[in-house]
Amino acid sequence: MNSVRKGLENDAYASHLGIELLAMEAGYARARMPVKAFHGNMHGMVHGGAMFSLADFAFQAASNSHGVVAVAINANISYIQAPQTEVLYAEATEVSRTRRLATYSIKVTAEGDKLVAMFQGTVYRMPDKAVSTD
Repeated sequence: MNSVRKGLENDAYASHLGIELLAMEAGYARARMPVKAFHGNMHGMVHGGAMFSLADFAFQAASNSHGVVAVAINANISYIQAPQTEVLYAEATEVSRTRRLATYSIKVTAEGDKLVAMFQGTVYRMPDKAVSTD
């Protein structure tokens, strides 16, 4: 799992957005993103793309946590309500995993565990290819 953590720490896009990994174990990850002005859309709300990126980061962490390269083949998000908070969280949980495919459910919440979006993603797993930071 150390190589996965190192790879996530080197994720320049997530760093740019201010996303940080809070927890990771096999099939699970939790991340947070402080909401800044640049995360906003034209309506002054958190941009859907920012919420998607937070969920996608947690998805990436959870799906690669087994040490096997996992790449997204499908992802979708449903926005439930606009968050009114300074910090967002994403919690990814493994729903199913086979040798080649795995599916994850990711909840995006505002402070106080208020649900703001639901994300579901499926990855293609490459069991012969270990996660590397090279």
